[in-house]
Amino acid sequence: MIKRDIQLEFVQLDSLYPHEMTIPSNIETRLSKLRKVGFYKPIIVDSESMVILDGHHKCNAAEVLGLSTVPVVMVDYQYSSGIEVRTWPGCGRDEISKDEIVEMGLSDELFPPKTSRHIFPFDIPTIRIPLDELR
Repeated sequence: MIKRDIQLEFVQLDSLYPHEMTIPSNIETRLSKLRKVGFYKPIIVDSESMVILDGHHKCNAAEVLGLSTVPVVMVDYQYSSGIEVRTWPGCGRDEISKDEIVEMGLSDELFPPKTSRHIFPFDIPTIRIPLDELR
C-alpha cells in the first residue's frame, strides 16, 4: 500500500449516488455496528461524479438512521491509475470498467450487489464519529 494523507470530508448523504444494490442482511450488520461505535470507516466517493465506490451498505444504514451528513474520502477515480476496479467472483461478469461504474451511478439503475470490487492505493482509515454529530 502507498502511504498518503487521507483527507476526511463531510458531505450531505443525499448528494451521493450508488452504483450497486445492497444486501439487506449486510445493512442490518452495518446498522448494528454504527449504533454501537458510531461511523467507523468513511465512504469512498468519486470526487467528480459523487458516485459511491466503497460503502454502499454504510450509506444505506446512514439513511435508515436519519443521518444528514456522512464522512467520505474523495478520490480522483477516473484519472487515478492506482485505483483498480474488478468484479467479485460469481457476479456474472468477467470485468467492469470505471466508466461503467460512473455511468451506472448516474443512471436510474443499479448493478446487482457485489458486482464491483475496488482496490485502493491506500488503507481506508478507521474513524470514530458519534452519530449525533452527523444528524
